[in-house]
Amino acid sequence: RPLQNIASSTFHHGMTSLLFPSTVRVASLATRNLLRSHVRSINTSSPRFFSDESHSDFAPKRKVVDSKDEAMNHIKDHVENNPVMLYMKGNPSQPMCGFSATVVGILQKEGADFSSVNVLDYPSIREGVKEYSSWPTIPQLYVNAEFIGGCDIIKQMHENGELSELLKEVKKE
Repeated sequence: RPLQNIASSTFHHGMTSLLFPSTVRVASLATRNLLRSHVRSINTSSPRFFSDESHSDFAPKRKVVDSKDEAMNHIKDHVENNPVMLYMKGNPSQPMCGFSATVVGILQKEGADFSSVNVLDYPSIREGVKEYSSWPTIPQLYVNAEFIGGCDIIKQMHENGELSELLKEVKKE
């Protein structure tokens, strides 16, 4: 059978079993045909696309970081102007790796107000921050312009109370 017929009969039988108890059957041939024609029209209709003609105000606002020196300047600026700065994969509402998610969760449990940069959007910053801190992995946390560490260190500091004390100093300033 053609794919459309398989899909429509599967849909029809599936809908019958979902919508009606097993003892009740679709009452008429007209109802079955209506369901089948509806499924065929769904399966054969052309896909709908969104317009590419959106206003530039709705375009992502990302700064292009081309050179290594420019990346290092951005990193220095971020670290010095944000009391708690996290370089991570993804963003706090949607981390893209487990280690970043762990650090975000810890900072949220601590009630920290922090800034972050998604290094996946900026390859030069991703490499630059590793050089800036002399630390090979992401995420990286900075507090009061000082490199604190990656996921394991943050986790350990959280568990022994050191992170809480460090973050209290930030809240006072």
